[in-house]
Amino acid sequence: MAGENIPITRAGAEALKRELKRLKSVERPRNVQDISTARDHGDLRENAEYHAAKEKQSHIAGRIQMLEDRLARAEIIEVSKLTGDRVVFGATVRLEDTDSGQKAQYAIVGETEADLKKGRISVTSPIARGLIGREVGDTVTIRTPGGEREYEILEVLFVEYSADEEE
Repeated sequence: MAGENIPITRAGAEALKRELKRLKSVERPRNVQDISTARDHGDLRENAEYHAAKEKQSHIAGRIQMLEDRLARAEIIEVSKLTGDRVVFGATVRLEDTDSGQKAQYAIVGETEADLKKGRISVTSPIARGLIGREVGDTVTIRTPGGEREYEILEVLFVEYSADEEE
């Protein structure tokens, strides 16, 4: 997967940039100070504060590296410029369960942006994979953890969620 472009919405990319900035300008300097303070407490072999701070330093560095990599490979999709009745990355899809009549709405986003509570599902999820390429009026069968479900695509919208919704 290294070297592959990663589709992401503009809001998703902005959220990654904000997290990266926070890690570099707030978390990392605070962690350096914590390590320095713990080092001043003496014997490092039995210094739990020092070991915890060093572990956190490793976590911060790994997260920074991962975010920088994702941003370098990000292919920003301008959702507001998309149109049509076909489900593609960035689309918000209104569905109806053909058995229960229950309606659902999902925005298909990049892996790093997915948040089921906010109705955003990863483009790699089984539901999104079952919807991509389909059109309004199509009925799709999607295998879910609870078994196969049949949905009718009611509407395909292209609405960019704002980066403020990430907070």
